[in-house]
Amino acid sequence: MSESEPGGRLAGKVAVITGAGSGIGRASALLFAREGAKVVCADISGREEKTAAEIGAAAIGVRVDVANSVAVQGMIAAAVDTFGRLDILFNNAGFSGEPAPLAEIGEDAFDAVVAVNLKGVFLGMKYAIPAMLAAGGGSVINNASASGLVGWKSLAVYSASKGGVVQMTKSAALDYAKQGIRVNAICPGMTWTGLAGGAEDSAPPAGMVPPQPLNRWGMPNESATAALFLAGDESSFITGAAIPVDGGYVAR
Repeated sequence: MSESEPGGRLAGKVAVITGAGSGIGRASALLFAREGAKVVCADISGREEKTAAEIGAAAIGVRVDVANSVAVQGMIAAAVDTFGRLDILFNNAGFSGEPAPLAEIGEDAFDAVVAVNLKGVFLGMKYAIPAMLAAGGGSVINNASASGLVGWKSLAVYSASKGGVVQMTKSAALDYAKQGIRVNAICPGMTWTGLAGGAEDSAPPAGMVPPQPLNRWGMPNESATAALFLAGDESSFITGAAIPVDGGYVAR
């Protein structure tokens, strides 16, 4: 069980984290809770309840399809109804689709990736921001990708969706800066999660190293730590940023 810290960096705050059933979302939920937050663990997989159970009384699990407006509204309502407010949204849920050259990608595959990665971020912000305004402000963190900054071969739609997340982040930051809501993005590089074939809490196999200057995989907790920084008051003068967490990939 993840014990909450009463005096932690997120003490008194309520966070919604999508994709909390595994990978970066799960790591973030556990970390946010340890730093004092109450956490709504949201996921479509059914594993959200397991993450919430690891945390204990400071968390609830909510099953949600982030591309479904009604489901997202229910997720935000669950946060406010259960914990009384909303301070943090981490739009983390996403998936890559099957790698292929652009002309070989079907329209259904395009629609599925954009629905989760881009529309899901839009819906999360659309319904979370009014709840944050009611609480006096807040912090939104969107999980983009290094591919949204430089592009990745055979992942044109994924890269486009994540580039859209970066630009939506910047525009939303301008929309709400004067109302006390900060909007930022993290841009992970190749990270050892289920999307990369990694089992939960496993270590990358020896010899399987992605082309990142730090010469290793990123780990979910490293992106979670970046999200924690953006969620808390230590980043109070940062908004509209897209921060690479990529082992130097974008800087090459």
